[in-house]
Amino acid sequence: MSTNAQILAAVPLFALLDEQERALLAERVDEVRFDAGETIFHYGDPGDSMYVIVGGTVDLTVKTKTGENIVLESPEAGDFFGEISLLDEGPRTATATASTAVDALMIDRDDLDELFRLRPTAALDVLAATGRRLRHAAVLLRNAATRNPNEDLEDRRSFVMKAADWIAAWTGSLQFLGLHILWFGAWLGWNSLVPEARRFDPFPFGFLTLVVSLEAIILSVFVLLSQNRQVERDRVRNDVEYDVNLKAEMQIAHLHEKFDENYAEMHKRLERIEQRLGTRGPASAATR
Repeated sequence: MSTNAQILAAVPLFALLDEQERALLAERVDEVRFDAGETIFHYGDPGDSMYVIVGGTVDLTVKTKTGENIVLESPEAGDFFGEISLLDEGPRTATATASTAVDALMIDRDDLDELFRLRPTAALDVLAATGRRLRHAAVLLRNAATRNPNEDLEDRRSFVMKAADWIAAWTGSLQFLGLHILWFGAWLGWNSLVPEARRFDPFPFGFLTLVVSLEAIILSVFVLLSQNRQVERDRVRNDVEYDVNLKAEMQIAHLHEKFDENYAEMHKRLERIEQRLGTRGPASAATR
């Protein structure tokens, strides 16, 4: 059903056209209607037209790899959508669903060329809407970036946590073991071999026992602090691995969903072809 100039005049995108220009464009533009909940187009569908909303609301959504639907925009009366695929002749970048009953104008590439010829400044409105959606998509991509647990926790370390990590790493090294062997050997040798008057910790080496006990207590605290950070890092890594596995699972499910839709669509087309061949067959036989 062809729209009329009065409908075009109520849409801001065509408001600055004069009556003659609107009447000329009205002969080219088609008026369409969608019920609430009806899908206008799916993500990945071929894009051959854009829509200008006369009445109602449309939700533009994308499905993440985790199965979550993200609403990019909800254009209302006077707004338009679907222009990206129309401009670059690529597939749809989102799914458009009518959240309420929608009356819209469907514009193909020839109609858009005619609109730009009549009103060149309309191209700026289309570019502004496209830029707004690209900015919003950039924000979503930045927030949905995969995290590196090591870098994420590394930037939030305090001075104490940095010291705990360094001490824990040092106490688990061969250098630390070798230093203590030399220290214990020197301590025990001095207090065992030198004259008794010069010994500062004679047998049973009580002072050495006290020093080693205090060292063990202090080092154990630093090691436990470092282990707590390692547990937190492992938890973040497990969350990241869960997200990755979930994304892979949802991607496979999405491929199955698209395959089922294509399979059903192919069967519908085959049925229509068979029906046409069936109706033509008897007619051809009667002609003979």
